[in-house]
Amino acid sequence: MTKAKEKKSSLIMLVIIAFIVIVLGVYLFCTGPVDKRNTESIDVSIESGTSINQIADILKDKGLIRSPLLFKIYVKIYDVDSLKAATYQLSPSMNLKEIIEQLEKGSTYNPNLVVLTFKEGERITDFAKTIEKNTNTSYDEVLSIINDKEYLNTLINEYWFLTPDILNADIYYPLEGYLAPDTYHFENKDVEVKVIIKKMLDEMANVLEPYQSTLITDVHKYMTMASIVELEGTNTENRKMIVGIFNNRLNSGMNMGSDVTTYYGLQVAMTSDLTSEQFASTNAYNTRSTTMIGKLPVGPICSPSKSSIEASIYPTDNDYLFFVADKNGKIYYTKTMQEHDQKIAEIKAKGDWIW
Repeated sequence: MTKAKEKKSSLIMLVIIAFIVIVLGVYLFCTGPVDKRNTESIDVSIESGTSINQIADILKDKGLIRSPLLFKIYVKIYDVDSLKAATYQLSPSMNLKEIIEQLEKGSTYNPNLVVLTFKEGERITDFAKTIEKNTNTSYDEVLSIINDKEYLNTLINEYWFLTPDILNADIYYPLEGYLAPDTYHFENKDVEVKVIIKKMLDEMANVLEPYQSTLITDVHKYMTMASIVELEGTNTENRKMIVGIFNNRLNSGMNMGSDVTTYYGLQVAMTSDLTSEQFASTNAYNTRSTTMIGKLPVGPICSPSKSSIEASIYPTDNDYLFFVADKNGKIYYTKTMQEHDQKIAEIKAKGDWIW
């Protein structure tokens, strides 16, 4: 081969290599992330019947791919079966392969999803506020439905743990204590209150099922006690002790003397101390009242945890009649009023009184 031909051949090879490098560079550039440092989630809705061409344009418009043409070529070369209709959360930090794999797999992501979290120890009124804040139903509408007697009777017929006791005229909110605290997911803000209530009652059925043989004897009593120790105690162990103390007081002809029932009876938040007149107020919940000797409140005062429900069923036998907690949650047990008052004085002197 002449030098001229060798030179020409080398030039052609260089051109080919350069072309390959350029093509490879363009391919890597166009299939790589648009911005690998940007992890922002971008909602992308692909409706049923959307074509590959349309999907490519949507992704380009969202700033998720660089080249609609290369997207279509990639789908063709790799024989992608189908891209599923759904709403996705995609990111500019994803490369073309990752995006297409996600579109092949599909998504259950719902941008309209409503997440409602109901906490242990909260009241029905707290639940109503949460529902109002996150759905299209107002606070007053929630309470109206929850207090509807006809509706409540249908629930009593459906759930073994709901008894006619909840219809007592002195009860503020009949379903208080029976709606399981948890986090729930619903399709959108148009979710109906009755759908929310059913889901919460179904969850409570699951929680109570292991204890049904015991609870069935007087479920309202157990749930009422559980709701009180939910707020008086901090864990299963001390809640069991407190239930034992409450049982001792009731069996001794005393009132329960639970401050948390006073707050509920007055429908005020437990954010400050009450007056002596308030503690002595008469209603069907306030166990500090002299009219409540030997009695439980008329019904639950909050949504109890599983820990509190277990405590109400399996209390710890003891010979104490009093208990008090400091601001750190430590609980002190005493046998006489004199010891109880002395312990309160000690707590206050240390600066550990709750208020």
